[in-house]
Amino acid sequence: MIQQINTNKNFVAVAGNIGVGKSTLTVILAEAFGWKPFYEAVDENPYLVDFYADMRQWSFHSQVFFLSRRLQHHRQLVDHPGSVVQDRSVYEDAEIFARNLYDQGQMTPRDYCAYRDLYEGIRSFLPPPDLLIYLKSSVKTLVARIKQRGRDFERDISPDYLSRLNGLYDGWIERWNSCPVLVIPADEMDFQHDLLARETIITGVRESLTPASIRHLKWPVIMP
Repeated sequence: MIQQINTNKNFVAVAGNIGVGKSTLTVILAEAFGWKPFYEAVDENPYLVDFYADMRQWSFHSQVFFLSRRLQHHRQLVDHPGSVVQDRSVYEDAEIFARNLYDQGQMTPRDYCAYRDLYEGIRSFLPPPDLLIYLKSSVKTLVARIKQRGRDFERDISPDYLSRLNGLYDGWIERWNSCPVLVIPADEMDFQHDLLARETIITGVRESLTPASIRHLKWPVIMP
């Protein structure tokens, strides 16, 4: 059943680490509220072969390509006439994945500075979501879910890599102030299989998009 929130357009972004359940939650929210779901762009990156052969040399080129596609995608979301829910945001490319490459020495300080200047400059012209949902999860849960879905290209993802990304995600959410944030503890809330957890999240999202609650609640809100 579609649960109407209000007559205004809503733009909701779902963020979180690899394997945390972003796509699953995007489907759930789209069906619950009658929103248009938008998933990660799958355009083939022409720099990937070079990147994996020499990450330090090609990380800047690869990340700029991903950023350009994600920014185009964000613009499509903003221009869509109805309410939308997005699987992974443009912000994660810069705040998580490009930052991780820089921290690991795979992107030079000069390239990272140029990348950040580009990101910040374009970002200033893009309206933020009305609500950012952060799916927070332990590495143990992420590893189990990645193994369960059995994607070949994810087999070599290490727990250490997921842990570094988790740290970057937590730091980004602490700094985020462009819109309200709803933090969902994905370890405790199995919204894929648990109907009660799913309904609790749907209720939390509905309340988070109510103007009165946005005025009075302190963000980020962490679901119990």
